[in-house]
Amino acid sequence: MIKYIVRRLLQAIPTLFGISVLSYMLMLAAPGGPVAALTFAPNITPAEREALAERLGVNDPPFVQYLRWLAGDDWMRWDSDGDGLSDGSFLIPLMGTARDNRYQPILDDNGEVVMEPLPPGTNYGILRGDFGRSFYQGRRQVLPIILERLGPTLELGVASLFMGLAIGVPIGILAAVGRGGIFDNFTRVSAVVFNALPVFWLGLLLILIFGGNGLDLLPMGNRCEAVLSGGCPPIYQRLEYLILPTFTIATGGIAGFSRFMRASMLDVISQDYMRTAKSKGLSSRAVWFQHGARNALIPIATFLGPALTGVLTGAAITETIFAWPGLGRLVVNSVTQQDYPIVMATTMFVAILTILGYILSDIMYAWIDPRIRLS
Repeated sequence: MIKYIVRRLLQAIPTLFGISVLSYMLMLAAPGGPVAALTFAPNITPAEREALAERLGVNDPPFVQYLRWLAGDDWMRWDSDGDGLSDGSFLIPLMGTARDNRYQPILDDNGEVVMEPLPPGTNYGILRGDFGRSFYQGRRQVLPIILERLGPTLELGVASLFMGLAIGVPIGILAAVGRGGIFDNFTRVSAVVFNALPVFWLGLLLILIFGGNGLDLLPMGNRCEAVLSGGCPPIYQRLEYLILPTFTIATGGIAGFSRFMRASMLDVISQDYMRTAKSKGLSSRAVWFQHGARNALIPIATFLGPALTGVLTGAAITETIFAWPGLGRLVVNSVTQQDYPIVMATTMFVAILTILGYILSDIMYAWIDPRIRLS
């Protein structure tokens, strides 16, 4: 098992590298850019735009930006004589650039473009755990921003995954046992309906029905009531804020898990060991849930691994609709603003978690069915 996991992790390295290259090039190819978004005012001069692009580092060639994001810039800019100035990058002169790489243009307090000494490199790249600084959020480090949003996303993701499993799996078992009956047909139609409903439409519909303009039973959004301290009380004191967004996300999981479980359970019911368990006089509950359900869970493991990834990556549409301060909403805002460091950091997190999710699925195979061995 250990050798298998290590081999899979090593195989994931070139995959992650390919994802990083493709994602970065697609991001740079998108129309507009962070400079255009930050300098939307029509009175901004070309010199001021160039100064801002220089300060953000987005005017360099794509491969220079990618290398700086991947491996940092401390190896590109250094201070050999201790005067506090960078000796310049060896990459940029090779490309025929005429500018003096010891200085960078910036805007002073009067809006004038002045040349500021360029310090030695301080960005260490994602290979050393430095995901850069956000273009919009006060030039803050990206990693603390993501960690701030991780708690709300985990809260919403775990709740929706638990609801999907707790409701979907039993529905699938009961639908398979009563195949062709009223309950089976009702759940099959319901699964198709919930899968067909757009998440944004369902979320808005729930807000209209149960929110302030409707029955006024549940909050219309946010994670908790606004407080002066800026924090939220414990989760057991604000469960009403979780109900609508959790149900919105969980509907897809309930429909998917119930359909997967029904199909798998139908295959298990016809097996010889199920007939043997019945002939021994075991109760129907013991036959279905103790003998049948465990073997029927094997296909669910394939679906559950990537679903666990969704717990951490968040639901972008749902978080945006319900103003939930999680990773999904952060990504939506960052893509709109073309905040490259945050977009790339979340992309790599999603890629890593997806690979780990599939490895976890393989491990669950062996845990659910001891006959399966990974080597």
